[in-house]
Amino acid sequence: MRILVSNDDGCHAAGLNALAEALKAFASVTIVAPDRNRSGTSHSLTLESPLRVHWDGPEIICVDGTPTDCVHLAITGLLEHEPDMVVSGINSGANLGDDVLYSGTVAAAIEGRFLGYPAIAVSLVSETPHHYATAARVTCDLVQRLLSHPLPANTILNVNVPDMPWAELKGVQATRLGYRHRSEPVSKSNDPRGRPIYWVGPPGAEQDAGIGTDFHAVRHGYVSVTPLQIDLTQYTALDPLSHWLQGIPLP
Repeated sequence: MRILVSNDDGCHAAGLNALAEALKAFASVTIVAPDRNRSGTSHSLTLESPLRVHWDGPEIICVDGTPTDCVHLAITGLLEHEPDMVVSGINSGANLGDDVLYSGTVAAAIEGRFLGYPAIAVSLVSETPHHYATAARVTCDLVQRLLSHPLPANTILNVNVPDMPWAELKGVQATRLGYRHRSEPVSKSNDPRGRPIYWVGPPGAEQDAGIGTDFHAVRHGYVSVTPLQIDLTQYTALDPLSHWLQGIPLP
């Protein structure tokens, strides 16, 4: 099988290389990833300028764009053969709860699913991750399980792996996204010319992080696997919204 691997940490990131090497044990792997760190770019797509690529090897392509650009470009014309699956990661740091709204790692997987392929996003939960081999092994097991037992076509798997040796993992859990408190305030300072500059503050602490959430699973030593979907429609709100709209004085 052919697997397209991407990320948001850049085409030379340690997690990306660990993942690609592990997948090569049973698949043909092609890396198409940003040429530098593009964390936090969410699902942005470059439309007003061309994308440039360079080959770092026969199976490593670096793109001066976002993770979404990379997957979109790879599938819609860059690669000679389309992949059978898209795997994004291994991200250096968590993508838990609200993080998925901003994550380039998750966005790359979503783009793969949007274009018709099974997709997994994988993150190693630590500010200074070490055990990429653990996350790579977890990913290989999930990929092989997905091959033998496919999931519904609208499903993207968001995987968060505790940063610990394989033997210390407690297991794997199906989870829902938790929620964080609001982000910390921006940090204001001045540039060398005295002009104000701002740094976006760190994400908020866990808020909804009880049993069943991705936060809870990882904190207790379990791999968290959360099913995501592309359709953001709030179906339960359709009927109430229809009644609410009746008060709008339009023809």
